Amino acid sequence: MKRSSGARLGATAVVSVLSLALVTGCSDSGATGDAKDSGSGSETQAAKALGAAELKKLILAQGDVEGYKIEPVDDTFAGSKDDMQADAKCLPIAHVMSGLAPGEPTAETNRMATEDKEPADAASQSLEDLGEAAFEDAFTSVLNVDMTIVTLSSYDGEGAGETMKSVSDAVEGCADGFSAASDGEDAKITKVESEDASGSGDESVAFAVTAEMDETEGEPATVHAQVVRHGSTIATYYTLNLGAMMSGGEEVYEVPAAVIDAQAAKLK
Repeated sequence: MKRSSGARLGATAVVSVLSLALVTGCSDSGATGDAKDSGSGSETQAAKALGAAELKKLILAQGDVEGYKIEPVDDTFAGSKDDMQADAKCLPIAHVMSGLAPGEPTAETNRMATEDKEPADAASQSLEDLGEAAFEDAFTSVLNVDMTIVTLSSYDGEGAGETMKSVSDAVEGCADGFSAASDGEDAKITKVESEDASGSGDESVAFAVTAEMDETEGEPATVHAQVVRHGSTIATYYTLNLGAMMSGGEEVYEVPAAVIDAQAAKLK
């Protein structure tokens, strides 16, 4: 059965999004974009950094978030800071958008939190039994799932506080976009916008990044992130929803509050 160009582009976009390091790469190694301070001060920032084993005990595990499946991050998303190129002031955003911890952590670990959602009725039928419009609706429904890479990273001395400032500065300084490259893939970031942060932890920064995608004929794709400091540990949340990204802005999503709250509870 012949399908429309929209469906074909959608399938291509999925492959592209899952392979583009600057949009979904990662590694296991209410405020605005300005860091929101909850008043813990530098004494907390200078606390001893946690080791890798301690971080793995604290990061989300299966059963911690109702309605979400928690799994190790697939090797498909592997990325590295060594391969990344961007304006220095915008690198913190590029790192977060790659599922990597910002700054220079002493240790980090990550997990993927995937929304466990039943597909629409049409999405459960055989694709060959669907008309063109129903096929596209079913295809989008299957992909309309929030996927969040949660990264925990620890920092020595004042490193956590300094890293938060670098992220906040990047959101402001890179608002008009920037170019970045990683592992042979180029990304054109067209806009960085601050968003309301959760206010959890000692300080938090939230933002959305919009990028051009050649595979969708230049249609912009927007992803969301939030960075939260808990003492000398930073929790980074990077969320994408492929169905929403393919909707041309009709579907709105954000970093799931349930995921942030569950991780924050384990860091208290």
